[in-house]
Amino acid sequence: MDEARRECVRSWLAKARNDLRAARILAASGESLNDTAVHHCQQAAEKSLKGYLASRDQPLERTHALERLVELTLPLDGTLASLMPRAVFLNPYATTFRYPDLIGSQLPSVEEVEVAVGHAQEVYAFVLQHVPEDSHPS
Repeated sequence: MDEARRECVRSWLAKARNDLRAARILAASGESLNDTAVHHCQQAAEKSLKGYLASRDQPLERTHALERLVELTLPLDGTLASLMPRAVFLNPYATTFRYPDLIGSQLPSVEEVEVAVGHAQEVYAFVLQHVPEDSHPS
């Protein structure tokens, strides 16, 4: 992998790590920020998957659809199929709580946030295992 691609992958994974950190901080701050916490979980998974695709020199689609991103990884490494259930769980958080007209009265519970953080962490960790170590964020 050349240095430009390595830096691109590093950038995606650093953003994913930061979204995951933000989700944890927001989740720990109380239930009133759970909607934002789960959005950051979806973002962490999305950026992790885009980092993986960048590591394999694949064109990056402008999509928030985690299922689609997992599908794009499968011809490259079928083991990423194990991420699909996490993608399905996290995918709605790209938009569900992002805008006031979509929120309704039901915000994510503390338990739902914990599951979302766990799934986002698993996607991020799995991707780290499948990209060269020299492309990991510092």
